[in-house]
Amino acid sequence: MVQLMQETCPAIAAFLGCMGVASSIIFANCGAAIGTAKAGVAIMQSGVNSPDLVWRNLIPVVMAGVNGIYGLITSIILLSNINAPDVNGFNTYSLYTGTAHLAAGLICGLSGLGSGMCIGVAGDAAIWACGTWDFASKQVRGLKGFGKRSGGMDKKKAGGGDKIFVAMVLIQVFAGNIALYGLIASILLSQQTSFCGGAN
Repeated sequence: MVQLMQETCPAIAAFLGCMGVASSIIFANCGAAIGTAKAGVAIMQSGVNSPDLVWRNLIPVVMAGVNGIYGLITSIILLSNINAPDVNGFNTYSLYTGTAHLAAGLICGLSGLGSGMCIGVAGDAAIWACGTWDFASKQVRGLKGFGKRSGGMDKKKAGGGDKIFVAMVLIQVFAGNIALYGLIASILLSQQTSFCGGAN
């Protein structure tokens, strides 16, 4: 019986579970950092010519930061399911559970990494597009001279800028969904547990 428990619940099982915890938070935070850095640089550079768009362009930074929260949630769930050895020194955390938790951590972490990279690259291009459109429209209005109005043209240009902004939001939402899918799958997989010695 003792030998069976040692085979089913070896000491390395807890190591696998802890690696799942580390993988989820590390990779998710790396994705959040890449997305934030990529989009943040674009925001600052574009803000030189279009400072009024800085707050609107913060959407990619917010979306990238959410990936880190997903990794934190998964790591907390996994860590709460890792059991210490019992009073007799026998491991109750099975190899099956450790492998499932490692896979859950990798699913969430790598999904967050891919999502963060997608958010950063797409956000960078979208921020530059919004900034370029805004700067070009300001130049066109400036060439028309002061005191002259061209309501139809201004509305058309404003509408074009809004369309670019809406497209940016949709792209960011779908890029963020990648990490959300990984979070859902990792939570479901983290519930696949089997313990030795009747532990719950």
